[in-house]
Amino acid sequence: MSDTQSVRFFSGESIPLEMHKVRVVQKLYLPPVEERLEAIRRAGFNTFLLNTREVYLDMLTDSGTNAMSDAQMGAMMQADDAYAGSQSFERMQQAIEEVFGKRFVLPVHQGRAAENIICRTYLKPGSIIPMNYHFTTTLAHIQANGGRIAELLTDGALNIKSSNPFKGNMDIAKLRALIEAEGVANVPLIRMEASTNLIGGQPFSLANLREVSKLAREYRIPLVLDASLIGENAYFIKQREPEFRNSSVADILLQMCAEADIVYFSSRKVSSSRGGAICTNRTDVFDAMKSLVPLYEGFLTYGGMSVREIEAMAVGLRETTDESVIGQSPSFIAYLVSRLEAHGIPVVTPAGGLGCHVDAMGFLPQVPQKEYPAGALAAAFYLISGVRGMERGTVSSIRDENGNDVLSDVELLRLAFPRRVFTLSQTKYIEDRMHWLHTRRDLVGGLRFVEEPPVLRFFMGRMEATSDWPERLMKAFREDFGDSL
Repeated sequence: MSDTQSVRFFSGESIPLEMHKVRVVQKLYLPPVEERLEAIRRAGFNTFLLNTREVYLDMLTDSGTNAMSDAQMGAMMQADDAYAGSQSFERMQQAIEEVFGKRFVLPVHQGRAAENIICRTYLKPGSIIPMNYHFTTTLAHIQANGGRIAELLTDGALNIKSSNPFKGNMDIAKLRALIEAEGVANVPLIRMEASTNLIGGQPFSLANLREVSKLAREYRIPLVLDASLIGENAYFIKQREPEFRNSSVADILLQMCAEADIVYFSSRKVSSSRGGAICTNRTDVFDAMKSLVPLYEGFLTYGGMSVREIEAMAVGLRETTDESVIGQSPSFIAYLVSRLEAHGIPVVTPAGGLGCHVDAMGFLPQVPQKEYPAGALAAAFYLISGVRGMERGTVSSIRDENGNDVLSDVELLRLAFPRRVFTLSQTKYIEDRMHWLHTRRDLVGGLRFVEEPPVLRFFMGRMEATSDWPERLMKAFREDFGDSL
């Protein structure tokens, strides 16, 4: 069986094939379109504030929503419920050393907790952190500690339609120039994010990571790897980087992590429902951070996680090296991307990890960026389908010192594919409803904030439509679909 999990049918069509069977099911709901309009209004046109009873397919995120395997569920039953010195932690530590090649482990309750500890340890006011691209919580923690970021993607990486297999690469010349201009003392860390979340789940190459690592060692600056989506990045390296075509995902993962001084991850994405860790082979790095874990997280052998989650994480980390597991979501994402492209719908290409990303500015050219086209598209798609996606654009950005929106580089609707959760028929339903919305895209208008938290506003902020476009869109849906949900 090909590790791409794709088979060619007699008809000639190639579709992703599930390499698992479903033995536990959970009931879903598809409320009528009128109820969905009430729900999205009540949620302030923010899909984060919808209740799952109001959602048919929850594609908000892959964070903590991946299906757990029978091996993970079984492992949870052997958890060692000890506050300190837990055997469950030892099993997780062994799994991290096996999969990531790192001996010292600091457990945390999730990825942003790791970012908090790293930033508190290494940043000072005026620090600048070069990276391939930021993530929302990473930026918030850096700014909270007086730092700023420099995004050093290679030219063309933000092009929506592209054949570049590694749009997450860092520009080495830009990195050297930044360090020389700012001074080594002001660059405490270099950060690389695997499968860059905010630009469409785009990976970096191992060749590029090696170049970044070489430069970091030259200037004696620690290299930090955000490994939350490292499994998908390793999968893409195997698929797209000729040098590693015959390598296993397990071997690629070890080579990737060997280039970094610090590896941190959110287990909500990597393996299980909650948790995360910071890991390293450097005793000085471990000693610099370990006192903060009891202060902010919990003891050094549980870090804010339940021991059951720790057991599930240990198994899930090892399952990440199984190509039939790690390749399932990318194959479904690639399938949906190809189908939407066939309908002329603008999507990020090549298909990346995490989810299918629809280009909201290309989809809704009539909606100005200051009226949040990605947020509007997320709300409109929920309204006509019951599918909850996530805005990844200016709503997820920040305001400058004058109170003006810092407009996002891209405006994307992300439809996340948690591992082994959705079926092919559900994926085809998504395709159908997105195709219909594209034919009626002229009906969709913008949004404006009515409640705006000062930090990470995309989580809890509320908006309203700038016109009656939601009502007009619902009416068009009823005209075309009749009594259908």
